[in-house]
Amino acid sequence: MLGVFSSSIVSPPDELVAAGSRTPSPKITSDALVNRFVQSNSSAISMQIGDFVQLAYSHSKESAVLPRSFAVKDDIFCLFEGSLDNLGSLRQQYGLAKSANEVMLVIEAYKALRDRAPYPPNHVVGHLEGNFAFIVFDKSTSTLFVATDQVGKVPLYWGITADGYVAFANDADLLKGACGKSLASFPQGCFYSTTVGGLRSYENPKNKITAVPATEEEIWGAKFMVEGSAVVAATE
Repeated sequence: MLGVFSSSIVSPPDELVAAGSRTPSPKITSDALVNRFVQSNSSAISMQIGDFVQLAYSHSKESAVLPRSFAVKDDIFCLFEGSLDNLGSLRQQYGLAKSANEVMLVIEAYKALRDRAPYPPNHVVGHLEGNFAFIVFDKSTSTLFVATDQVGKVPLYWGITADGYVAFANDADLLKGACGKSLASFPQGCFYSTTVGGLRSYENPKNKITAVPATEEEIWGAKFMVEGSAVVAATE
C-alpha cells in the first residue's frame, strides 16, 4: 500500500528533511512514485484525492494471514494491512455489524477520535490487538492518521519525494531511490497524527520520540525510537 501527501497536509519530521538534504541519492516525484507502484503491482488501484493526496493499493503478493483492504466512508479513506485478534469485541464496542472487517473498524475508531473530543489518540490505537499498519485520510478536515502495531509484524516506511511529498508504504524497496536518504522505518507501537502535530507512542504516550541519524552506509536517514523503552524502528 502507498500514500503520498503534500506538505500542505503533512509536515515531515525535521530529521527526515535533514537526512534527505545531505545525500546525493536519487529521488523521484510523487506522481512518478505512484506510477512505479502501479506498474510493479498487478491489478493495482490508485486514486487522487483532491490536489494533494494520492493513495494506491494492490492484493499482489499479500499474505494470507495479513491481507490488505481499502474502504471509504463519509470522506474518510483508509488503507489497512494485517488482522485484529479482538475484532469481534471491537465490533460490539463501536456498534458495527458482524460483517464489518478491520478497515471499517479503523474508520469507526478514527471517527470516535475525531467526534468525541477529548478522546486520546493512544486509546484508539491501544485498543487494537493484532498485527497491523494503516493509513487514514479524512478529506473533510485534511487530517492524516497513521499507525503500526506494537511488534512491527506489518512493516511501514516513510520518506520524502523529490517534490516534497511525504510517502508512506509497506515496501521499503518501493521507496528506495524514490526518497533518497530521507527513507526511514516508521516506529512500531506509534502513530502519526496531523491533529496532534506529529509522531507519538501509544504504548508510552508520555515518552519523547527521538531520531538517531544513520551512518552513510545505511539506506536509512534516521532511526526513530521511543525514549525510555525498548521500542526501536525496525530495520532490515
